[in-house]
This record gives sequence, C-alpha cells and structure tokens, in this order.
Amino acid sequence: MESLIAAVREQEEAARFLAWPGDFDLDRGDHVEEVHLASGAALEGFAGDGAGGTFFFCGEGGEERPILYADSEGGVALVAIGLHELVRLLLVVPWWQGCQAFTDKESRELEAEHLEDMPDLAARRDRAAAALGLELPGQAEVLARLREVATRLGEDFVLIYTPEGHPYEPLFTV
Repeated sequence: MESLIAAVREQEEAARFLAWPGDFDLDRGDHVEEVHLASGAALEGFAGDGAGGTFFFCGEGGEERPILYADSEGGVALVAIGLHELVRLLLVVPWWQGCQAFTDKESRELEAEHLEDMPDLAARRDRAAAALGLELPGQAEVLARLREVATRLGEDFVLIYTPEGHPYEPLFTV
C-alpha cells in the first residue's frame, strides 16, 4: 500500500485542494514552539497550515497513528486517527476549525461562505478524492467523527508547552 503522504505529493490536484481550502501543507511540519505529549509518547510534526498551526503524528508507527493539531495560539485537538481520516476531514469539511458545535447546519453555513469564493469547490474536492482513490463520507458523518475524536479520544493527548510546562487549551469543548 502506497503512503498517502507520497500520493498527495504526487497528485497535484489533491495537493492543491489540500493546500487551499484545506489549509494543509506537507512542507510546514515544524511547530513554532517546543512541545511534547504529557504521556511521553512520540510526537512528529508532518504538516502545517498558513497560520502557524501544526499537524502531529502521535506515538510510534506510520500513517495510521493518531493526529493532533496544535494552532499557533495555544489551542490543540486530536483531529483524526490516521492520515486517511484526516484527509477525508480536510476534503469534506475544510472549514472544520469553524465547526465548534460539530453540526451539519453549522457546516453548511460555512460551506456557503466558501462557495461564494470558490463555486467549483465540490468538483475540485471530488477530483482530489478520485486522484487519491478515496471515497468520501457525508459532512454529518465526518463531523460526528471529529466530535468523537476531539472530545472523547482526545482527552488522552495532552500537549505541553515544554519551556513552561503548561498544557495547551482544547480547541473544542462540549
């Protein structure tokens, strides 16, 4: 099975969509601050966003590891279990950070805003998914999974600002 990271790098259509509107760049894996997991598990930055946020693989293994997102303002959330789940999130709901209530209604409102600037959003998303060989679930399913991962499973992934020993704040609360 080919690495999904390698596939994204090879598939220009997918890389462009993930870069925008997904705000996901594989060339930005360095976090601006020194951080570690409270558990002592390994933490590997592998991608970032335009605002200084970082996506980290947690623990040992490959692309199936849990993925933690830390923004540049001290917020953090577990966002996916494995890279396939993260890429589906970024393709289906690239405005995921604005979905604080995890509802389909909220997501549809954010989608409408994106469609004003990018009327071909759905077509671009579908081409990116096809290029990566991914089938996409609906928004409601993706948001339900994000809620589960961020609010239930994410409790075990506490990110610490190493120099001061302070934990980052959760991005999502329920």
